[in-house]
Order: sequence, then C-alpha cells, then structure tokens
Amino acid sequence: MQDDKMIQEAYQRLVETYLASPHRKKVDVIERAFNFAREAHAGVRRLSGEPYILHPIAVAQIVCGEIGLGSTSICAALLHDVVEDTDYTVEDINNIFGPKIAQIVDGVTKISGGIFGNQASAQAETFKKLLLTMSDDIRVILIKISDRLHNMRTLGSQLPAKQYKITGETLYIYAPLANRLGLNKIKEELEDLSFRYEHPAQYTVISDRISEVREHLQGVFDEFTAPIRERLDQTGIKYEVKARIKSPYSIWCKMQNKKVAFEEIYDILAARIIFEGDGQQENEVTDCWRIYAIATNIYKPHPERLRDWLSHPKANGYQALQTTLMSKAGRWIELQIRSRRMDEIAEQGFAAHWKYKGGDKTQQSSENELDRWLSTIKEILDDPQPNAMDFLDAIKLNLYASEIFVVTPKGEFKTMPSGCTVLDFAFSVHTTLGTHCIGAKVNHRLVPLSHRLESGDQVEVLTGRQLQVTQDWLNHITTAKARSKVQAILRRQQRQLQKQGEEMLLDFLREHELATDASVQDRLCSFHDLIAREQLYINIASHAIVLGDDDVRHITDKGRSRKWRRFIPFLKDKPNKAILASEGNVANKAIINPVEKQILDRHKPILLNEETISRYLICEHCRPIPGDEVLAFQGEDGYVTIHKRGCSVADRLKAIEGNSIYAAQWDTHKVLYFPAVLHIEGIDRVGVLYQMTGILSQQMNINISSLNINTNSGIFSADIVMEVHDLQDLKDIMHDFKKIKEIKKVVRTS
Repeated sequence: MQDDKMIQEAYQRLVETYLASPHRKKVDVIERAFNFAREAHAGVRRLSGEPYILHPIAVAQIVCGEIGLGSTSICAALLHDVVEDTDYTVEDINNIFGPKIAQIVDGVTKISGGIFGNQASAQAETFKKLLLTMSDDIRVILIKISDRLHNMRTLGSQLPAKQYKITGETLYIYAPLANRLGLNKIKEELEDLSFRYEHPAQYTVISDRISEVREHLQGVFDEFTAPIRERLDQTGIKYEVKARIKSPYSIWCKMQNKKVAFEEIYDILAARIIFEGDGQQENEVTDCWRIYAIATNIYKPHPERLRDWLSHPKANGYQALQTTLMSKAGRWIELQIRSRRMDEIAEQGFAAHWKYKGGDKTQQSSENELDRWLSTIKEILDDPQPNAMDFLDAIKLNLYASEIFVVTPKGEFKTMPSGCTVLDFAFSVHTTLGTHCIGAKVNHRLVPLSHRLESGDQVEVLTGRQLQVTQDWLNHITTAKARSKVQAILRRQQRQLQKQGEEMLLDFLREHELATDASVQDRLCSFHDLIAREQLYINIASHAIVLGDDDVRHITDKGRSRKWRRFIPFLKDKPNKAILASEGNVANKAIINPVEKQILDRHKPILLNEETISRYLICEHCRPIPGDEVLAFQGEDGYVTIHKRGCSVADRLKAIEGNSIYAAQWDTHKVLYFPAVLHIEGIDRVGVLYQMTGILSQQMNINISSLNINTNSGIFSADIVMEVHDLQDLKDIMHDFKKIKEIKKVVRTS
C-alpha cells in the first residue's frame, strides 16, 4: 500500500506539472503510458529499494518540468526502459503509442544497449550511438540527459567504483552535452553532483564556505542593485533582479586552475536583470542596451569585459548582454541583462527556443546554430574513425568551448570556439579550403596556419595547390571538424603509403627469388621489431627501412638471427619510495592477484599501505600522495595505476574505460616517502630562503630533492621538490611557509 501511495503521488505531481505547462493537454496518452510502464516494471525495485517505476516517472518529471517538453516526450520518458528491461519490443510500443513515441524509445534504448565495435569501450560507443540517434530526433538526447540527471540524484545507492564510473561519464559527456544544448541549470547540477560524489570532503568544505558568506553576499547584492532598481522603476520597465552565486564545482575548478584559495575567488557573486519583453527580438535587444546605459551611468564598466550575445547568440541559443561593473565597495560585479524569453532559453536551452519559434518544433530545418552544430556532428559521423575513443575525443573538443566571432573578408560573422586557429577556421568554411591552407591574413597581417584567432578578427585564408597535409597539422587544430578531416586525410595518405610499401616489398622479394607469402613478411616484421605488416609497408615506403642483405639472410636462415631487443630488467622492490608509472619499472608490479580479486568482488576498495603500495604504479601526471582522494585503474596489460580522483588522465579513463576503475584508499602510517612539489612566490628579502629550508630540514625533517629559485625586480618564485609522508605533512609545511611575512603565495603543483 505504501508503494502504491508513493507511485500515485509521484505520477500526480507529473500530471499537475504538465497541466501547468503551455502544451496541449493530452493527459489521456500520458495516463496510458504510465499504466503500461507500471505494469511492465511491476515487482522490480532499484538498488535503493524503491519501486522501479518511480525512476521513469522522475525522468518524465524532469523532461516536463525542467526542460519543458510536451506529451510525446513525457510518454517516451515513462516508457524509456521498457524495451531494454522487459519482454516488450519497439513494435509493441509502435502498435500501442504510435511511430513517433516508438522511434524515441528505440533511440534511447539503442544508447543504453550493448556495444558495437571490437576495440572501443562501452562508454565511447554509447556516446557515438547517442550522437547518431540525436541526429534523428533531438528529444532522444534530452530524455537521456534527464535519465542521467535522475541517476545522479540517486547515486548514493551505488558502490564507490560505480560512482566514479558514472560521475566520470557525466563530467566527460553528459554535462558538456547539456551545456551545448543550452540546459544551463541541468549542466550545473550534473557537475555539482559529480563533484559531491568524487570529492565529498572538498564539496562539503566549499558548500559550507558558500553558506558562511551567503548573508554577506546578499548584502553586497542589495547595496549594488538598489540604485539600478530605483532608475529602472522610473522607466516603467517590468523586471526582476536575481543574485547568482557561483556553484561549488565552478569554484573548485577555479581554485584548481588558478591555484588559489576560496578567499581569492572574487566572482562568486553576479547580478542578473530579467525584463518582460514583447517577444520581438529587435525590441528586446534595444531594451537590453537601454538597461545597460542605465547601469553604466551608475557604475563604471570594465573596458574589456563587455560580452554582446544579442546580435550573435551562442551556438546553444544563449542571448544576453554581459558587463562587469565596479561597485561602490570597490569590487567588480558581473551584470547579465536579458529578456524573459532569453532567460528561458538560457535555462531550458533549445526546448524553450522551439517553443518561441512555433510550429512543429522538432522537424523544423531552419538554419540556426543547433542545425549547424548537428550538421558538423553528422559530418564527423559520416567519416569513420579507427575507434570510438578517437571519435569521443574529437567531439569532446567542441562541447565545452567558449565562443568567439570571426569575420570573413566579405563582412560575414562566423561563430568559432575560443582558442581556434587559422586552420580550424579554414576547415569550418570548406574541407577543400582547409586541405590547401598555407596561412592567412588576419586583420590584413600575414600569419601562419597555427595562429590563434581572437574575437573580431577578420580572416582571409590563403591557399596553395601543392600543399601536403602532415601529422604536424594535428598540433595546430582545436575543433572536432578540423581534426576529423585531417585524420581522414592522413589515413588516406597512410593507405596509399602502405600500398606503395607493399609493392616495394614484393618487388624486393621477387628480385631475390624469395617467397612472398604472409609468413615471410611476418618474419621481416619480427626482424625489424614491428607488430603489424602495415607498419612494415609504411616504413619501407618512407625509407625508414631500406631492405638489404641482412633481410635476405634473416628470411633464408628461417628467422634464427635476431636484432638486439631492449628489455626491462626485474628490479628489486623499493620499500621506501613509490614507483611512478612513467619509470617503466613494471616488472615487479602485480597484476590484480587472486586475493585482491576476492576483495574487489566483495566491493571493498584497494587498500594502499606499506605492504601493498609497491605492487602498484603511481600516475606520473598527478602524483598522488597519502591523504589525496584516489582511485585505481587496471590497464589492458593488467597493471594497476593509482590516480587522484581529479586527475585529467583519470577523468578520461572514467569516461571511456569505466569498468576498469576500482575504489582505493590509503592506510599508511608515516613510514613511506612520496614526492611532492610546492610553488612559492614572495618578496625577495635576505633570509627568506634560510627560513624556508629551516622549516623543512630542521623543524620537520623533510628531505629536499631539488630547489629551483628565480628572482626578478625584488620578487622571487621557487619550486621545491620534497619527500613527504602524506598530505598532512604538506599542509603543515604550507601553513608554516605562509607565516613568513615575505611569502605571498604557496601552492601545491604536484
């Protein structure tokens, strides 16, 4: 009875939300979809113990209430797990609910189903299928994002390793997709939930700090907006003013990227003016500038922080006028100005955009930014990638990029990702233009193809006929389209090189009256330390290998002669020093052994202590030490590497190799030493270095591995590599360093 009550209450909230929306009232079909899904999932429960039907109801609630979609999407959301988890088929859905709902359910099912392709991870292939399906009906991805949001809201019932996998996918795939589709609130919630489960301690600290300063920030906001409100009231404009507090995840990212403390984040607070427009874009743009004039008559604007997204909206449909003003209290505060229509598009993305366009929203093919982005995705999908991980990385390049405007010689504006190069721009115009690009004139000045463009640049691409695309071009591009095109050209060139090399090899073998079969070629591969015949062909064609008498002798001697091969010696354990993954010393590292396998099967984390740490590799990129939040990754070779949970290498692994991620935790007792690096900046005074080294060597008995110090005009910077027991040692050192009055900044860089 309690279950029935919970289910009925959840469904009733959904119906009430739908009835309050501007969509046509088709409660009858929603009722049929609910009853069908409830019957299909009868008796099934989630890991949390609640009836499974509550999940599709919650997904439908997000689809309706938070994204603003109508009855077709709500029904598809209610039915989205039926085909995958029960005996019902897409044909059954089609017969009962019609082809459109069946098509969307089929799309969501394909995304959630098994993998296709032999070399790609399930996560990467899932993302590829997700984009393929999105090209047919954008509502598929909107439902999938809603599904992921509810899974993140209920992630507490999952085991830690599964949590890392899901949060990794979320940050790498779903949050960027939500961003690109304009679902700003959902994007922020996905990021914050991922942060909460990956770094619970840091999430709690930052959330608590936000709570502590919230009242103060509210006072700053009220004082800042009071004179603006007074002027706006005199104009008769209907408006509301909102405070925007930066999310915990955004604050944490800035702290990590800038290497600063919470107190040094100065843009936590922003103000937003939302006015009631008449729906006519031209009039709303005029009103935005009118409000801007009022605000800048009160406060001085920052000369370099005006962002005009009115005339040229972002690729996700976002429109607003943004400026940064100096308050009376002497702090810069960002002000966003937008109409109610613009605000809904900013929060609900293209779902709201369709609502304002009218007509059959999902079938319109007008040339807007979403159409152009989907067109780019289709181009990449049409160009086969070697594996889905390469595809995933190519698409990921564009999902989170901020945007700039570039001007063509004819005065046309083109939206490009921030940080793009001349080569990116050339490929965005046309593949042929990109293929033959030799440079450009930017603002009438000659620049190379690697030149990075800035907003407002006028670009004229220069071409040459005899240009050859090279591997080096991949270092000069940042967009998915350009990368996929260059990789396709390189693969085509490689195939031509392989064919040429194969012909050269066969000519050589025939000339020396030798057999030409595969076994002979494989012996040559072994002789030259190559794995595949294709590599042999390429090396021969590029003259990296010149066939000669040694090759003939090796073939005729039936492979008994061998080239000298490098080998990795077995090294004894180093009980007092962790081994970095980059050292190549894996001979004494344990592949997950039967005892550990039993531990993992019981869902317990890998324990890192004095006895076990020597079995594992330590990630060279992030260099975790005891006290850092960590996870373990088992590679294809079976060896296990320990990463910080926030390591950029681990982020990619969580997204594309999530099933190889394990929970791990430290249990050390200040016996082992681990390398750590501190960066220090301050005023150059006599005795500062003496005080620093005194703290390390005398006060804390810390061994300094290396010390690099530079001075310039009375300012010094130093990088110290030291050996510490754990994170607490490092925190104590940083605390004592900050007591030295000349030192102004102390951050851990590794």
